[in-house]
Amino acid sequence: MAGHSKWANIKRQKARVDAKRANIFTKVSREIIVAARNGVPDPAGNFQLRTAIEKAKAAGIPNENIDRAIAKGAGKLGTDAPLEAIQYEGYGAGGVAVLIEALTDNRNRTAADLREAFSKNGGNLGEPGCVGWIFEQKGIVELSFAPQKTGRNRKTEEVSIDEEALLEACLEGGADAYELVETEDGQAAEIFTEVENLESLSHSLKDRGYTVAQVELRWIPQNTIEVTDPDHACSLLKLMDALDALDDVQNATANFDIAEELMMASIA
Repeated sequence: MAGHSKWANIKRQKARVDAKRANIFTKVSREIIVAARNGVPDPAGNFQLRTAIEKAKAAGIPNENIDRAIAKGAGKLGTDAPLEAIQYEGYGAGGVAVLIEALTDNRNRTAADLREAFSKNGGNLGEPGCVGWIFEQKGIVELSFAPQKTGRNRKTEEVSIDEEALLEACLEGGADAYELVETEDGQAAEIFTEVENLESLSHSLKDRGYTVAQVELRWIPQNTIEVTDPDHACSLLKLMDALDALDDVQNATANFDIAEELMMASIA
């Protein structure tokens, strides 16, 4: 599946600043609320909730905020308007397909915000079904192979990835494929599987001693458009940033492929 997580890789390479933290807190808190509402409000018996909580802790969200979000999802706090999961679709510069997952308590506001983000960055919000057929939802387990500190001087040693053992673990867990990626912390591997097998695969990899950094569902494009025009590249990256900045948007993905040199020049 090389290249199928292109936008995920691009997001890793782009600088993240503290100003986005509140936005991340909002998104992950909403995931917890919805997960607690759709299942039991106990992470031990709710894989979706457990995954959202792990993501929240990785983002540095305080425990009291996590507990409050669970309580909201369980209906124990207030009477806020319920969050509704909606999928939006559209086109970016050069005809690139964009798929958006949103959680909102106000459809009109969300649609208006999305329409503005698209129009300001060379794209347009489309009708339901216009590009959805291009994407397939997969379960993703990300394994971390971060460098380890060893010895008295805490010398950093790179972790060597045994791909033969990794492949065996993937097959054992029922995975479809894996891809090695670079993260801010070092090397990682993304393991792809069917949605219904995600929890089982996560447990299987943990049992084999792997460090599971993140578990998520992701829409994977079945084909990609290579972007070579610098203006289109700039517009697409700005569009994805604009979508990512919206509180109602949980995830946004697209089917473009940009060479690293052009990408770095576009975000410089």
